[in-house]
Amino acid sequence: GLEWNHDSALEWHLLEKDDFKGIQDWVKDLNAAYKKYKPFYEKDFSPDGFKWIDCSDWQESIVSWLRKGNSDDEYVLCAANFTPVPRYGYRIGVPRSGFWKEILNSDATKYGGGGIGNCGGMEAEMVGSHGYPYSLPLSIPPLGIVMFHFNAKDEQHQ
Repeated sequence: GLEWNHDSALEWHLLEKDDFKGIQDWVKDLNAAYKKYKPFYEKDFSPDGFKWIDCSDWQESIVSWLRKGNSDDEYVLCAANFTPVPRYGYRIGVPRSGFWKEILNSDATKYGGGGIGNCGGMEAEMVGSHGYPYSLPLSIPPLGIVMFHFNAKDEQHQ
């Protein structure tokens, strides 16, 4: 595309190309998730709303963190892979047992990605990791981010 020029219109025709459409859909879904899931916004301006799970795995270049709202029954887990190599069975500790639903995956085919993901989510295993009693063996796509929602009050687990 052209460099930004305040005298010309935005290049909306680029959205006809799949790559650009995928990015637009990703941003739209990310914004929708932010509004839908309370842990993203309830404690946005409080240190209690954010907790690193692991920010020191420089060898695998994976960082993971939790977002928490006002309830101890609801979390959002985020894990990002900063390498071009997919990570399979990458264990990340979580505070609660139960089903963790995959709510966003930047590698989904609808965003133009390769489709490496976690089949919509998974049950936490009773395997301690990162100081938590449970964990998830995640598939984390290359140069991608996956996000999971946990809600203990969610009756429909899956």
